[in-house]
Amino acid sequence: MERFTISLDVDLAHEFDRLIAERGYRNRSEAVRDMLRGQLEALRQTRGEAKHCVANLSYVYKHHERELAERLTEIQHEHHDLTVATLHAHLDHEHCIESVILKGTTQSVRAFADALMAERGVRHGKLNLVSVEAEQDRHTHGYAPKGKGGAVHSHLKPRS
Repeated sequence: MERFTISLDVDLAHEFDRLIAERGYRNRSEAVRDMLRGQLEALRQTRGEAKHCVANLSYVYKHHERELAERLTEIQHEHHDLTVATLHAHLDHEHCIESVILKGTTQSVRAFADALMAERGVRHGKLNLVSVEAEQDRHTHGYAPKGKGGAVHSHLKPRS
């Protein structure tokens, strides 16, 4: 751990302490670390340095829009490599909400989200993206035939 000191004027310090209390941080250091991570993450994404991500895409759409549900499902199937899971809920007689968990390259996930939200009948959409580091490795999870060496696949871990 590395320590550093900052000086704040009294009003800013009081406002920061209120924020800490509202969000449930145990101390100022925790809050500062969290804010720094958020800002650094945003900077990495802006610069295009965030190569891989996990994400949640949520959108509301009109259930009765002609063939929309089928089009949305088709788009997800066409991108099965990005789509991890989908949650569907009925909001009322007219509207549904779906949340799609995604993982893959940041560029691919953003393109998928943009295409899906651009579909006629999708009313509101929001992509929440978290950068991760991808590590490729070859190993088994207890189900590979003996002597086959396992499959190469990526393990994703949050950036620190």
